[in-house]
Amino acid sequence: MTHSYLTVTGFGVHEIEIRRSRFLCALAPVSDEDAARAVIAERRRAEPAARHHCHAFVLGPDGRTARSSDDGEPAGTAGVPMLEVLRRRDVTETVAVVSRYFGGVLLGAGGLIRAYGQAVAEALDRVGTVRRRRVLLQAVTVDYGLAGRLESELRSSPHDLVSTGYTEQARFDVGVDPDRLPEFRSWLADLTGGTAKSADIGEKWL
Repeated sequence: MTHSYLTVTGFGVHEIEIRRSRFLCALAPVSDEDAARAVIAERRRAEPAARHHCHAFVLGPDGRTARSSDDGEPAGTAGVPMLEVLRRRDVTETVAVVSRYFGGVLLGAGGLIRAYGQAVAEALDRVGTVRRRRVLLQAVTVDYGLAGRLESELRSSPHDLVSTGYTEQARFDVGVDPDRLPEFRSWLADLTGGTAKSADIGEKWL
């Protein structure tokens, strides 16, 4: 099972111009195909005068799902090179949409392939990427007398303090790397003299 993946930091648009044609590449993080299609539709609405709205997206932490479209450009000259850039950069859970305004000069198949690939590559550099990690969520409960120290130690530990709550006992939801779960439980027991309780409550991508 994949424990981490690379995606874009957020939505962004970057423009390049090649022989008077403008290529506006929009990137966005997405979690499923419906979300990717919604971004594509929004870009069509945002740039209604563009002649083409070519796209590519990769989905799943393992990059299992991939789609692309040339949207009227010669077959294989837009969507595929866009997708190849995402694949080459190991970026997933991401959609790229390139809206092209034709500048009156034909670029040829090779020129289009380079232009669409360059638009995505430069947009990735501009928008930036971030690595998401799969963690196992642990609900840790402890008496109030130890809560302050435990919270302080959690914040300086390699584990992720996801949330805190205070009812009858203090509760901390903690994200733990799957390979470090036994180590975490041992650390928790040592820190609290075995009084803290830890329960599995699922997993999360951080």
